[in-house]
Amino acid sequence: MPVSIRRLIVALTLSCALVAGATACSSSGSSATKDTAAVAAAAATPSPSTTAEKQRLSKTRFVANASLAAGATYQWIVKPWKAGKFKKGAKGRKFALIKAGVAGAFAYNRLKAASRNAKGDPTLSKAIGPLTAGIEALKTLPAKLRKGKSTDSTVGSFDDIINQVKDAGKSAGANVTDKVPSGSQLTHG
Repeated sequence: MPVSIRRLIVALTLSCALVAGATACSSSGSSATKDTAAVAAAAATPSPSTTAEKQRLSKTRFVANASLAAGATYQWIVKPWKAGKFKKGAKGRKFALIKAGVAGAFAYNRLKAASRNAKGDPTLSKAIGPLTAGIEALKTLPAKLRKGKSTDSTVGSFDDIINQVKDAGKSAGANVTDKVPSGSQLTHG
C-alpha cells in the first residue's frame, strides 16, 4: 500500500507543478490565446506563397489525378473489355464487372478532382472547361458497369473522356500518362 501512496503524491506534485508553470507563463491571458490560435491556424493550412507556385501545384495535382483515372480505366475497364471478359458467359464476368464498376467510380472521382485542380491554372482551365459536362455524365456509368448493362457503350464513354482529358492536358503542357492505382487507392478513392 505505501508504494501506491508514494506514486499518488509524486503524480499530484508533478501535476501541480505543470499547472503552476503554465499559469505563470501566460502573461496577458486572452490575447496570448488568440495569438497562439492564429499561429496554429496558419501552421495548419500551408499554402504556396506566389501565384506561380499555386499554378504549378494545380498542374501537378491535375496530372496525378488524371493519370490515376486513366490507369484505373485502362487496367480494369478497357483491358478486360478488349479481352472479352464482359461478354455473357465469359469466365469471371461478374467479378470483372464488379471491378470495372469500382474502377469507374474511382475514375469519376479522380476526374472530378482533376477538373477542380485544372481551375487553378488558366491554360488548363480553358482546355478542361468543355469536358466538365462529359465528366459529369460519367456519374451514372459505374452502376451500369456493375450491373453489366450496355458495357460496350459504357466502356466507350469512359475511354473517350479519358482520351479527351489526356489531349486537353497535353495541349496545356501537362502530359497525362496511365498510372494504375493500388487496391487501397481504388477502394478508398
